[in-house]
Amino acid sequence: MNSVFRMTDKKTISSTPRKTTQSLIALYCGSRTGNKPIYRDTAIELAQHIATQGFGIVYGGASIGLMGQVADTVLEHGGEVVGVIPEFMLDYEIAHSQLTELHIVKSMHERKALMAERASAFIALPGGLGTFEEILEIATWGQLNQHQKPMIIYNVNRFYDALIAQLDHAVEEGFLPPQHRAKLIICENPEQISSVIKNLNSPEHIRV
Repeated sequence: MNSVFRMTDKKTISSTPRKTTQSLIALYCGSRTGNKPIYRDTAIELAQHIATQGFGIVYGGASIGLMGQVADTVLEHGGEVVGVIPEFMLDYEIAHSQLTELHIVKSMHERKALMAERASAFIALPGGLGTFEEILEIATWGQLNQHQKPMIIYNVNRFYDALIAQLDHAVEEGFLPPQHRAKLIICENPEQISSVIKNLNSPEHIRV
């Protein structure tokens, strides 16, 4: 059963009405495309795969980097896309103008909370500090029983090998309980991701 996230203090600056009808997958990914074509190509492949399976996405709302690529691809293949972007980031992360819904919020915390509320599952593609922080924070929320939604690290081109090794090291050293490490699912290709998300339902009603 999917848990319900609630934001009790409404601070959204600008928001389009809720229009989505599909279950949404949160995609955490970079505002850059990386130095190798495999990162862009794999992000596009995953986005197409998600859309053709009947899912939409919720993401950081930008039109640049891997974020822009996944949004464009899902839209091109008939999927719904919800973007959430803080107002202060509008100057350097150009908001996507063609989304199903765009929510402009005041803070990074509100961005992450709203994405979590709307998502039925979470996937981390390659990215930088923001992507690392997002997937690890949502994993922490899972450890604290704030949700029971699938959390996936997409290990494209072995990008996350070092992080996976660090998580396993934390288990070995007694800092991370194995049952919580196991909640972070490592996938190497879209077919593995499909097997995780194929039976997802929409989250229970969310009050934002």
